[in-house]
Amino acid sequence: MAVLTRIGGPVGPKEYEQALMRVYDLLAFNFRVITRQRVRSIMLLIAIAIGVLAINLLTGIGEGGKQFVLGEFNLLGKNVLIMLPGKKETTGGIPPLTGETTRDLTLQDAQAILRLAEVSAVAPLIPGKIEISHGRLSREAFTLGSNRAFFEMRQLDIAQGSILPDVPMDQAVAVCIIGSKLRRELFGNRPALGQWLRAGDSRFRVVGILKDRGQGLGLDMNDVIIIPVASAQSLFNTEGLFRIFIELRNLHDLDKSRDRITDLLKNRHDGEEDVTLIAQDSLLTAFADILDTMTLTVAGIAAISMLVAGILIMNVSLIAVSQRTREIGLLKALGLPARTVRIIFLSEAAMMATAGAIIGLLISELALFLARRVYPAVLFDTPNWAQVGSFIVAIVTALVFSAIPARRAANMAPVDALLDKKADQA
Repeated sequence: MAVLTRIGGPVGPKEYEQALMRVYDLLAFNFRVITRQRVRSIMLLIAIAIGVLAINLLTGIGEGGKQFVLGEFNLLGKNVLIMLPGKKETTGGIPPLTGETTRDLTLQDAQAILRLAEVSAVAPLIPGKIEISHGRLSREAFTLGSNRAFFEMRQLDIAQGSILPDVPMDQAVAVCIIGSKLRRELFGNRPALGQWLRAGDSRFRVVGILKDRGQGLGLDMNDVIIIPVASAQSLFNTEGLFRIFIELRNLHDLDKSRDRITDLLKNRHDGEEDVTLIAQDSLLTAFADILDTMTLTVAGIAAISMLVAGILIMNVSLIAVSQRTREIGLLKALGLPARTVRIIFLSEAAMMATAGAIIGLLISELALFLARRVYPAVLFDTPNWAQVGSFIVAIVTALVFSAIPARRAANMAPVDALLDKKADQA
């Protein structure tokens, strides 16, 4: 009530109203009320902070995952097509009773594609897991069978040695490139270049070591072994290729290049169009849409916590109104209009929401900072729209759910409020 008193004696009702309506006086009055009711204020701050924290933290995690996935796909470049065996399309009718198998992609298919004028490089791929050993040490490792062009397409750099030799794709060579983690576990501090590894029933000489790369589309590139594709066919006893990466000379005639590649494979596969070509830009667009939807969904789920905070604000505000009945009666008896009483309670809720939102934002940024330190490859960062949106949602929620208590306080009759028996009991 100190804010409502002027040095030099009492003043008229209009001056009281003008004093309260000034921003400084209003904030000072609400601040004293907030600090006087510490338990209530702390509860509201925690509720709002948790809501804002949940929105920003989950959105930041979703955005970081999105940027990481898109960044990994971007490594292939926009002029790279990905060929998959089998035609991915929706057809009508009843499925055949007999099973149909997808025709394999072969090295001959890859060689034929490479001869097209529009194609600058081709990288076949055969993945698999196999046990490798050196001396007494052995472990299971993820193995990639490919060729020299694969390193440039995937932007894989060599820390020591060299990449796979430039030999025909159908020529098996007993050489391999290993990741930095694999080198440490199998060789320790000893030199690895020139040493022999046993993979299954075959032996490979280490000719190169990859630079530290980290995770790539769920695959730890520091823990892989890369061998020539023909050697992988022998090692895994398979002729079929898992994928074929096709690098085009330019993007000006992308549709025409895709048609020529598809027609070539159709002629090689007895007139059947049984392969799927995926362009990098369409793949990025599809993944971006999916990840954006997931991020918004997670943010929406987190926003439900603000509803819980709003209900708590309304309940606590109703209790506060009942506890401050005499104070409200005194203000109205001094001539304070109903709209000013309403503004007092709404502004108090807005102040609490602002403070809680700032606390939630700071905690979420701290949590995301720690996450970036633990997982440096993933850029966990809350987008600006989520930060601003969560701040606005917190304030709007506080105002909406405090509207009923504020209206109840504003509609009190001064005499009834001053003679309130519940206030005497409190």
